[in-house]
Amino acid sequence: YQPQLDRSGHVIGAEALLRWRQPDGKVLLPPDFIRIAEESGLIIEIGAWVMRTACRELARWQRQPATAGLTLSVNVSARQFTEPDFVALLQTIFAETGVQPSGLRLELTESLVVTDFTLAAQTMGALKQQGLSFSLDDFGTGYSSLAYLRKLPLDQLKIDRSFMRDVLTDQNDASIVRSIIALGESLGLEVMAEGVETAGQRQFLADAGCHLYQGFLYQQAVSGETF
Repeated sequence: YQPQLDRSGHVIGAEALLRWRQPDGKVLLPPDFIRIAEESGLIIEIGAWVMRTACRELARWQRQPATAGLTLSVNVSARQFTEPDFVALLQTIFAETGVQPSGLRLELTESLVVTDFTLAAQTMGALKQQGLSFSLDDFGTGYSSLAYLRKLPLDQLKIDRSFMRDVLTDQNDASIVRSIIALGESLGLEVMAEGVETAGQRQFLADAGCHLYQGFLYQQAVSGETF
């Protein structure tokens, strides 16, 4: 769980990040296994496990006054999101864990929502009625069609870490980040920057009007107990 913070440095939630611990103790990160999981179809079972585990953790937070108001963001793969029983699966998990869905935020990629726009919009609409919110992850790296931004029930845009890496030295990246922030503001969407690693990057974001942050400047991903 990697904390997400606001402009005052207060933790407002976290993103659930997947790690695969090997028998020899080595930990694999998502780039090392997600593609294979997608291609093999195992991502469906993995995704269900992630969702169930995340909702169980979020339900624990919601039972404690100090963490009751936090949100938990969970990435959803295209294979998982387009499964016919995805909405039913989430409803079952909500009932099993006792979680309040209003604390759950699903992170979707641009490629996911434009591959089958109609299905994505219908699924998002059904889950929105359950109280979930949605973040468009890695924004700016995909199709970036403004048409779907207007038609989808999104709540947040996430600036991809690839833009943050050189935002202080590359004028093109700086311009893209400013444009995403301005676009989010004009559409009434929150904008969160991930991959914030230095005080300079944070100051750039603050000056540009982005006040939600996630990255090593604050905290790396930690266990549920540590969080």
